[in-house]
Parts: sequence; C-alpha cells; structure tokens
Amino acid sequence: MLGAYLENVRKNVPLVHNITNYMTVNDVANVILACGGSPIMSDEPEDVEDITSICSGLNINIGTLHKRSIEAMFRAGRKANALNHVVLLDPVGAGASHLRTDTAVRLMEAIRFTAIRGNISEIKTLAVGSGTTKGVDADVADAISEDTLEASVRFVKALSAKWDSIIAITGAIDLVADAERCFVIRNGRAEMGRITGTGCQLSGMMTAFLAANPDARLEAAAAAVCAMGLAGEIGWSHRQPGEGNSTYRNRIIDAIYNMDKDTLDQGARYEIR
Repeated sequence: MLGAYLENVRKNVPLVHNITNYMTVNDVANVILACGGSPIMSDEPEDVEDITSICSGLNINIGTLHKRSIEAMFRAGRKANALNHVVLLDPVGAGASHLRTDTAVRLMEAIRFTAIRGNISEIKTLAVGSGTTKGVDADVADAISEDTLEASVRFVKALSAKWDSIIAITGAIDLVADAERCFVIRNGRAEMGRITGTGCQLSGMMTAFLAANPDARLEAAAAAVCAMGLAGEIGWSHRQPGEGNSTYRNRIIDAIYNMDKDTLDQGARYEIR
C-alpha cells in the first residue's frame, strides 16, 4: 500500500533543493512542508552547488527560464549526480518555445534524472525534440483516454527504458512507470487544472517522496501522484459557497498536510499494468 511512502517522508524529512517556477515557488515550498519534507530554493549559479550538496533531492522546473537559472540548473544537476542524489525534471512548457524545448533536451543529455514529470504534450516533446504544447497545458489531441490507454502505457514504459528514468505523465489519467511496470492512477479532479501550479507542487512533492524512499522509487513516485490527486478530491469536497480557485489551492495543501497513511491507502485509486 502507498501510505507507507508518505510516512517515510515524514520520518526522514528530506531536504529538497528547488530551482523552480517563480509563479509557484511559494506553493511548492508549502506543499513540500505539508507532506513532511523541507524545501530550500536557490537559482544563483554561485550558490546552487553548495545548496545541492546539503540536500537529498533536486527538483528542476523550467517554467520561468533565464540565462542564469539555466546555468544554475546544469551546475546543480551535475553536482547532484556526482553525489548520487535524486534529481527530477519538470519540463514545463516544453514545445511552447525553442528555448524551453532546447533547454529541456540539453538537460537530459547532460544530467541523469531519477524521474521526469510532465503532461503528455511535454513528454512527447522530449521524446522527439520538438512539439506543439499549448503554453504549459497539454494539447487536447494528446490527452490520455481509456481508448488510448494501452498504447500510452507502452509508450511511457519505452521512454523509461530509453531514458533510464521514472516517467510520470499527469492528466485526466495519470501514468507513472519504469521500464517494466506502470501505475495507472485515477485520482484527482478536473478543477485542479484551474489552479496555477498543481503540477509544479507535485514535482516538488515527488522529489521529497523519491528522496525518502530510495529502495522503492517507482512506488514512491506513484504515491506522490495519488496523494496530490486525492488532496484535490478532499479539498473540493470541503469547498464552501463563494469560494474559488484561490481557496481551493489552499485546501489542497491543507489536505496534504492532514493526510495520513490510512487516508492515502483508502483513497488511492490505481492499477498496475
């Protein structure tokens, strides 16, 4: 059951270095705290190697790129690899611009990633080196559905084998896979897409789960995805008249904070293929 992997985050309190999206950096920090980890943020090239050295996980998110943050990503990633730390890539908006696509592809060439998490359009962009991502949202033509599920599972397993990384594709149906197994996850609510940064939050939280569970990283990544989706369900169930997406964002973080092993075990909806 997946709740044990949440318990390990709270037991081990992994320190996670985040080079992340300026739009969501505060929410990323808060959700890492809520799940039991500890966040630290730095994208200054002269600072990131020292910061990465004291952490057990590195979350690289390309959502708001600039030249110095790109340099910082490469320096921190190489340092994390040298220390055998967990490294996660969130290729936000890959396919929307040449800079984003090129940066993501070059990072993958230079850095060994424990996990790569994105929507289906972003992951397909990385697979071919170009794409047509609609901003940071998945192209509707790429959506994973019951009709395309088997092909999507084969696709994500093949990418995991090729890249030697756990691949997490999040959307209406979430897929979390290594080369042999794929968790097909059906937690979450469509309304989560109306909040900026639920994907960014998940990447930070997933890095904490991976760092705290070194012997079961596929299961830990799946647990993080289930926990975020379940938090979306719980947060929505607690909404009150007059509340909107801002309050919903806070309710999701609160649901992560209050989630325990039994809640996750009972609420996680997944199958393994």
